[in-house]
Amino acid sequence: MELLIKGAHLIDGHHAFNRDIYMKDGKIEEIGEDLEYDCHWVDADGLVLLPAFVDIHAHFRDPGFTHKEDLMTGGMAALKGGFTFVNLMGNTNPVCSNMETIRYVRDKARDLDLVQVHQCASITDSFDGKTLAHLDDLDNDVIMITDDGKGVTSPLTMYRAMEKARDKGRIVMAHAEEMELTEIDYRLSENLETVRDIYLAKHTGARLHLTHVSTREAMDEIRRAKAGGADNITCDVTPHHISLWDNDYRVNPPIREKEDVEALIEGIRDGTVDAIGTDHAPHTQEDKKEGSPGISGIETAFGICHTYLVKAGHIDMGQLVKLMSENPARILGLNKGRLQSGYDGDVVLVDLEKEMEINGDDFVSKGKNTPFSGMKVKGEILMTIRGGSIKYLTKEYGKERVYDNR
Repeated sequence: MELLIKGAHLIDGHHAFNRDIYMKDGKIEEIGEDLEYDCHWVDADGLVLLPAFVDIHAHFRDPGFTHKEDLMTGGMAALKGGFTFVNLMGNTNPVCSNMETIRYVRDKARDLDLVQVHQCASITDSFDGKTLAHLDDLDNDVIMITDDGKGVTSPLTMYRAMEKARDKGRIVMAHAEEMELTEIDYRLSENLETVRDIYLAKHTGARLHLTHVSTREAMDEIRRAKAGGADNITCDVTPHHISLWDNDYRVNPPIREKEDVEALIEGIRDGTVDAIGTDHAPHTQEDKKEGSPGISGIETAFGICHTYLVKAGHIDMGQLVKLMSENPARILGLNKGRLQSGYDGDVVLVDLEKEMEINGDDFVSKGKNTPFSGMKVKGEILMTIRGGSIKYLTKEYGKERVYDNR
């Protein structure tokens, strides 16, 4: 497979220039001026080309809850949002606590050939909060474990899990929630477990990734740990936690206060935050009415982040690419996230000035649950390319600008 993109303004975390880019056999082969190859080519004049996004935290609900989402609809939604790789949580039915379930997800995703998928395994067997024996039976392709949706209440269990993860070279993704305190004070719940897990990671040497950080106190603790040399600790924030405050739309962790939003953005500005993860969590309308927490966020993530971070003047586009592409790829050990020869040919073409009004009813995802309906954001994904192959494009753009030069 060969593809040539001509005339785009290329931006990654290290460069910004007008160049052509040629992809062959799934990789970026050449970047230069006035390139010519006998292959399909794209007229990208006036548009911006970015590395495709890597979602470090998403829920596709397959197996067991496919009325909410499945690997096909989730993959299509991801491509529409500019993502070519998703890291999936294990709160399925059955829980992803064994290789049989994990292989089911892997095989189905491979056969669909939409986005690349890594399926996390659970920290504790079936989220029981205590059993770790199943971790010894995971194959080497499982690079992250998490009980996302629940915190691991027992410090000893988390300590033992970190030891096992360290010995196998895996990452522990922590949903920082002290479950026994949640009903009393959710802020205290997140803050205490954040501190606990940081200290356990420092003691064990395990790689710890703190996901969907939402409070200013938790961000301060992560900053302090990194300043003290804890280079085994990373973290992400979500688009909804950096753009909403004093909002009762139900998510886990909850939408916080304006001061928390400001603290998260400061963490992005000073480099404390490593990545942005969507925490894409699709639900049916009935489930949301009954209180299920979550946002269907993979299709809106770029527009929200571009609008609230770049357009608002907090960071530049190169920094946003690092947060959505390069850094999550680095954490997960992927050959993605940069526009450079030898990297995977995963890129997106965007119109940064196109204003879009978010409408949950228009989502490709089965989950239409969003607090952003009616909001206007800047930035439309026109084309998503994985491995040099066009996987998503708008009908209007495809008719006008994709040519066959063979």
